[in-house]
Amino acid sequence: MLRILVDENFNQRILRGVVNQIPNLDYIIVQKTELEGSDDPSLLAWAAGQQRVILTHDVNTVTKFAYDRIRSNEFMQGVIVVPKALAIGIAVEELAILIVCSDPEELENQVKYVPI
Repeated sequence: MLRILVDENFNQRILRGVVNQIPNLDYIIVQKTELEGSDDPSLLAWAAGQQRVILTHDVNTVTKFAYDRIRSNEFMQGVIVVPKALAIGIAVEELAILIVCSDPEELENQVKYVPI
């Protein structure tokens, strides 16, 4: 199962739905750490060091910096992007499947978009 770092602006209703589906989910919310307010490159570096996949709605800057890390041959555990417009129920269902059914190595240096 994937270990998750939840980006600051991620929809908490989606997160609650995923936690209801996966009660033992290993996740950290950025706002509850010293990372609060950090820039995206710092989040990506921290997540890589902690072997956590970033869960975000940010299709612009997080993905840009993630691709920059990949091009620079810097390790990245992975990023999962959920569009803000995606219905909450679909987002929860898709994320639960992706998180439970993926091995961490499958997302290394990858940016995945939900729905799958």
